[in-house]
Amino acid sequence: MIPRHDPDLKAFASDNYAGVHPEILQAIVTANGGHQVSYGDDVYTEALQDVFRRHFGPDAVAYPVFNGTAANVVSLRSMTAHWEAVICAETAHINCDEGGAPEVVGGIKLHTVAAPDGKLTPELVDRQAWGFGDVHRAQPRVVSISNSTELGTVYTPGEIRALCDHAHSLGLAVHLDGSRLTNAAAALDVPIAALTTDAGVDVVSFGGTKIGLLYGEAVVVLNPSAAKGVDYIRKSFMQLSSKMRFVSAQFEALLGGDLWQRNARHANAMARRLHEAVRDLPGLSVVRPVQANAVFAVLPAEVTERLQKRFRFYTWNPATGEVRWMCSFDTTPDDIDAFAAAVAEELQ
Repeated sequence: MIPRHDPDLKAFASDNYAGVHPEILQAIVTANGGHQVSYGDDVYTEALQDVFRRHFGPDAVAYPVFNGTAANVVSLRSMTAHWEAVICAETAHINCDEGGAPEVVGGIKLHTVAAPDGKLTPELVDRQAWGFGDVHRAQPRVVSISNSTELGTVYTPGEIRALCDHAHSLGLAVHLDGSRLTNAAAALDVPIAALTTDAGVDVVSFGGTKIGLLYGEAVVVLNPSAAKGVDYIRKSFMQLSSKMRFVSAQFEALLGGDLWQRNARHANAMARRLHEAVRDLPGLSVVRPVQANAVFAVLPAEVTERLQKRFRFYTWNPATGEVRWMCSFDTTPDDIDAFAAAVAEELQ
């Protein structure tokens, strides 16, 4: 097959744009020989549980799925009854970027809260944690947070612990959307468990695609009493992979050593480099803290339009001119320098 794209062309629209890390590709090749039992009864998926437990603790159980939307919907469906609801930030991925999947597929009501920096606090949770016992209101049952958030901000272990303690005191469970959890852990230089198990999180949607996998995410149950029937929900939601060994082998390569840290630290470092390169340019404002692998900036509309003809990236808020630039594990310093030079050129 001939290449149908320029392999040297990079974009700043999403870390999903990146290819597959060579070590992940090699893991798939290694798992490819011969036959293995299907639907997760293979040796790679068996070994996967030990890999996840090294990061999340001895009680963790991982359920691989195909994508992040499924990881979130399967997690939340397993944590809620049909009359119960999920409290989340207005900007949460489950509210803004899942195409309505929690509602349409999962049948889950979302109670949203305005959170200017994308992060919930105990006080913000209380704005929706009410009406218990009122048959007319969908009953709050789960608090869902993202780390890092959709706005590029990062929860500290202490912030998550305070949130979990408050949620649990109200009888609520806590779900963490961890599509970029590795970036958050790398940004704070803490183990993954510090932001999840040790902080009191009950269920995690763990992301792999954005950090170098070909495909694959995982529902990680940390508190079995908070999630029921995950294996059955995964199947009925069409997320039980017949050739699961190829998903599991990727996660073993990612988490078995330090690949997750290397990839996440590099993506974060590239975002910092981009921030340093553009923050003082006349006509541009960086409007959010750069804490993980995202840079949010406001540009004149005509500059954005010209720049998007040269590099792909998303307009985050057309009303304000805010754009989002994402860095990936394969973004290079030369990529950053070329993009920053283009930004400066178009601003002039």
